[in-house]
Amino acid sequence: MAETFPINIWINEERLERLQKAGLADMAEEAFAGLKKLPVPTNEQQKDATLKKFPMAKFDSATTKSIELLPREVKDKIFDLVVEMKSLAVMDAFLAST
Repeated sequence: MAETFPINIWINEERLERLQKAGLADMAEEAFAGLKKLPVPTNEQQKDATLKKFPMAKFDSATTKSIELLPREVKDKIFDLVVEMKSLAVMDAFLAST
């Protein structure tokens, strides 16, 4: 299986409620100190396209192997797509819409 690189979206109570209504609450992972995150996977091409479109973002190659520092509105849009599509496989749709 190809390696994936997550975009971690922190889940607050409002987002958890939206995930529950969409039947996706079990996709949220415990992170630490009771906080939850939703790891939205990207493949190599999606990772590169995301970093190109959002130059302020960084790829943490040392520890988490995740895309970090995306603006809040970008993560909000990705989260909205997850709920709308009822899937974590939203990055192609997200990249096509930006």
